[in-house]
Amino acid sequence: MILIIERFRGFLISHTLFMTVLAILFLATSCATHPNPQTRRSLEVGTVPQTERSSDPREIEELIYDEYMKWKDTRHRLGGTSQAGIDCSAFVREVYKNAFNIELPRTTREQVKRGKPIKREELRAGDLVFFKPPWYPRHVGIFLKGRKFVHATKGEGVTVSQIGPDYWGKYYWTARRIFPKQSQEQE
Repeated sequence: MILIIERFRGFLISHTLFMTVLAILFLATSCATHPNPQTRRSLEVGTVPQTERSSDPREIEELIYDEYMKWKDTRHRLGGTSQAGIDCSAFVREVYKNAFNIELPRTTREQVKRGKPIKREELRAGDLVFFKPPWYPRHVGIFLKGRKFVHATKGEGVTVSQIGPDYWGKYYWTARRIFPKQSQEQE
């Protein structure tokens, strides 16, 4: 009987250690680590399905704000994809799907490869903005006018923040323009 108890205790310790290592690996990766295989199709500039109104920056921003209001204050949850909790890349994906009928990949790692690279001074409503803060390998949001962007943060959930000289400006990494019509018409 003692031998069985000792083996069971050894199993529990090794199982607990394994689960701890697994949790650390999951948290140490990107915003979202499990891409949805249904969204792996290419979204290169010019091949993205468009709504008729997606080239007007005011309408783009209005549609983004409409989606934001549906998600406002939703708490952050790593790997989350619903109103119960959502991470940054899933939030961006949901906004683009619901507002513009555009399918984006599930992860920031894949989202940063889509669209056209944009210089910081060329940002327009709807552009994806990417950051490399010290607490995450990658973070993504959707740019709005006035140096604002909407995103899902660990501390505040889905919120609007400013890209200023402070935190978000300091960790700004790159931006991508997803709307091909906007890229062609307004440059």
